[in-house]
Amino acid sequence: MMTTQHVSVLPQETLESLAPQPGQTMVDGTLGGGGHTRQLADAVRPDGKVISLDADPRALSRCRGLLEGLPVELVHSNFRELRTLVEEHAWPLFDGILLDLGISSDQLADSGRGFSFLDEGPLDLRFDDEKGESASDLLNRLTERELADTIYKYGEERASRRIARTIVQRRQATMNWTSLQLAELVASVVPRSTKNPIHPATRTFQALRIAVNGELDALELALRDFPNLLKPGGRFAIISFHSLEDRLVKHAFRDNPRLKVTHRKPIRPTDAEIAANPRSRSSRLRVAIRLDDGDIEKQPFINAPKRSEWHR
Repeated sequence: MMTTQHVSVLPQETLESLAPQPGQTMVDGTLGGGGHTRQLADAVRPDGKVISLDADPRALSRCRGLLEGLPVELVHSNFRELRTLVEEHAWPLFDGILLDLGISSDQLADSGRGFSFLDEGPLDLRFDDEKGESASDLLNRLTERELADTIYKYGEERASRRIARTIVQRRQATMNWTSLQLAELVASVVPRSTKNPIHPATRTFQALRIAVNGELDALELALRDFPNLLKPGGRFAIISFHSLEDRLVKHAFRDNPRLKVTHRKPIRPTDAEIAANPRSRSSRLRVAIRLDDGDIEKQPFINAPKRSEWHR
């Protein structure tokens, strides 16, 4: 049986923010290692249920044993498909929805998928390797300008043009990139800074992963649709790990008249959690409550703003 190495971030804060009760129906849109799902399932039993989605079939396989005997329905799907699943299964409105964005420790530990730039393996980066285009194929297909724009847009990497130029100079038409090849290439262009402890390739890998999985598009869709899938009083909680995600969540929660934000600033991990689980350091939790229709001002619904519409 497959086991998980993943440790869920902000576990107590997430549970308290969603406040699950016996008999309720909750959604965990990002199953991962199953930690959050297990907590929610324990809280809603015996008559409630947790519907847990994940685009990664390996995550579902790892968690079946962990969640055995709990009121959990596992679904192989990206959370962007939740609205369609609701229509197909005639699921009622939910009491709470959780998204824990980013990648899991299990994905990082799987060298055959390329998520870690510290281990050699094919540069794939897809959550579901049977769908879409791998990062290696993306590197071979995009023009130099498209590569630079992708790395800058999704990785906020200032050296994106130098990185893209070097990739194009070194690639071959049918080249099968590996994680170490790309990491070493980026490190040769962007030397490690004494002021910044992160690996020089961190932002480039983030950008490619976001691009091949359509992560920000999925998040924008969720921010637009999911409030309408909640009961009045239902809670929508999102854990993000970088500024691109957090800005989207912050603006969408603030600008949606159907939502009331519970905390003005994001909830961050404690020093104790960071010491025990360093991966939690960059996590931010934002929570909003679905208002009753009678509490909403009479104004047209405002969709979550697209990134091009932000006013900083």
